[in-house]
Amino acid sequence: MATHSTTAPHTGPLATTTGVDHRKLLMWTFLASECLFFGSLIATFLLFKDASVSGPTPQEVLNIPVTSTSTFVLLTSSLSMVLALAAIQRGDIVSGRVWILATAVLGATFLGFQVFEFKEFIDEGLKPSTNVFGASFFTLTGFHGAHVAVGVIWLMSLFIFSFKSKDGIPASKSLDVELCGLYWHFVDIVWVVIFTVVYLISSLE
Repeated sequence: MATHSTTAPHTGPLATTTGVDHRKLLMWTFLASECLFFGSLIATFLLFKDASVSGPTPQEVLNIPVTSTSTFVLLTSSLSMVLALAAIQRGDIVSGRVWILATAVLGATFLGFQVFEFKEFIDEGLKPSTNVFGASFFTLTGFHGAHVAVGVIWLMSLFIFSFKSKDGIPASKSLDVELCGLYWHFVDIVWVVIFTVVYLISSLE
């Protein structure tokens, strides 16, 4: 009597029924919820940016050249994040560390630009309590800055973790870096939307 056996496809210990690692699936779910969160903040800004009865107005305080520079820095960090993941996946320990650290430094530089910008706005009389524009602006950009800070801490944790063993972060654990990369790219994309809506469009109106 012939015996027929079927072999189930290998999905790995951490894979879901979709074949995607459950951590990656959770990250995509989290990022989807973050899209709704930032979408509501951006919508609120658009609704109330012209509702202020007193200044300063967006045209009076927004510094496009400075913010364009910080935007370039943040977008560059996306490139270094890609290079970090590629280095880890091919087993290049040193390059992986260098690019992870570079991404963290670029993120910290962006935060430095944001602190400088906030200080300038406050010096010019714009605070969260000044008018509706100030409240919605500081809330939106402040929450984004907090997300960048979380990303920088995550990156530095990966950098420090890479020294825990002589093998650094092995290719078998590249998903740890990939998840951080997904989060980081999301933060960058959100900033592109904020920069376009809050800075470019608002300053031209």
